[in-house]
Amino acid sequence: MPGPVFPWRDGNQFELLIDGPEFFPRMLLAIVRAEFQVDLELYLVEGGACAEAVVEALEQAARRGVRVRCLFDDYGSLAFPTVLRERLLAAGVYLRWYNRLRWRRGFRNLYRDHRKLLLVDERWAVVGGTGVTDEFWTPDQDTSEWHEVMVRMQGPIVTDWQLLFDRQWHANQRRTAWRPPEGFGLPRLPQVPAQGQGMGRVAYADARQHKDILHALVRALNSGQRRIWLATPYFLPTFSVRRSLRRAAQKGIDVRLLLTGPRTDHPAVRYAGHRYYPRLLRAGVRIFEYQPCFLHLKMVLVDDWVSVGSCNFDHWNLRFNLEANIEALDPPLTAAVAASFERDFAQSLEVDLARWHARPLWRRVQQRLWGWLDRLVANLLDRRD
Repeated sequence: MPGPVFPWRDGNQFELLIDGPEFFPRMLLAIVRAEFQVDLELYLVEGGACAEAVVEALEQAARRGVRVRCLFDDYGSLAFPTVLRERLLAAGVYLRWYNRLRWRRGFRNLYRDHRKLLLVDERWAVVGGTGVTDEFWTPDQDTSEWHEVMVRMQGPIVTDWQLLFDRQWHANQRRTAWRPPEGFGLPRLPQVPAQGQGMGRVAYADARQHKDILHALVRALNSGQRRIWLATPYFLPTFSVRRSLRRAAQKGIDVRLLLTGPRTDHPAVRYAGHRYYPRLLRAGVRIFEYQPCFLHLKMVLVDDWVSVGSCNFDHWNLRFNLEANIEALDPPLTAAVAASFERDFAQSLEVDLARWHARPLWRRVQQRLWGWLDRLVANLLDRRD
């Protein structure tokens, strides 16, 4: 179902923050310095040193009289300890859980809030793909086991991020929390500006009912002229994305995929996605598997257009999840994203057709098995829809 979308806004400032040791201290400092408001929306929240640091900062802000609201996904925060929840509530933090798990809800339990968003004083925002776990940042060691990026921003676009958060916060009081009925924004996807400086737009997905992120991505892929670089940890793309990637590569555009290597939290998903490799490789798409650690970031660069956020661009995310990405046309941010891609390509193993055909039998069996299961479940869900 189509839905309203956010417009492009100029006059913004963006900064790419790479890995937890860079973005978590900035996020905590913003919370500590907050004057009147902190809003935090997250999927993955687990006990540990990272969670302790975040909870402490939120507690301090709330006790100073700052209005602090946290919207956490119920499934993603199952490992968030009761003692930390109680500390937040005791400090005066408003705490809500997205789509509480209930056996009687059946398939509706699959709908999840996958957004990652921090808003401070309605003028400062950071958006990306992080969770609050020690894998993203271990404070005492100042290290990160998972490779991730966030985008810090200021300017008029923060008003739209605030509207998106408020919309979901209020809708979360209803039983069908994943389908807020309020409309806003433009009736259709706005044209991408021909050139930009500080241009940005909020892109979002409301599970099955609205796929603004997907529509914007496909349009960008189809209009690319020089390069299409896409990074995602779980490569189960929709047919429209796969087709656009193949067509772009066949036209001679530099199409590269940055995907997770052997270090992943879901090996089955990685193997299921491998079934798409051969046809993409034959079309001229270059595929790089990141080696140093688990690549968790979700980032796209099409010519000078950038999209960074929570969406993996896979058919599972777009079917069941609330997602949010920042789209931008801003030379400094484009340069930072391109440099990040270049560094990651250099630390990756490129998979070509020769390497693909030389893979061992046991890997072929796993790829065939998990690919078949993924296709089977997807077909069953399509029939249910």
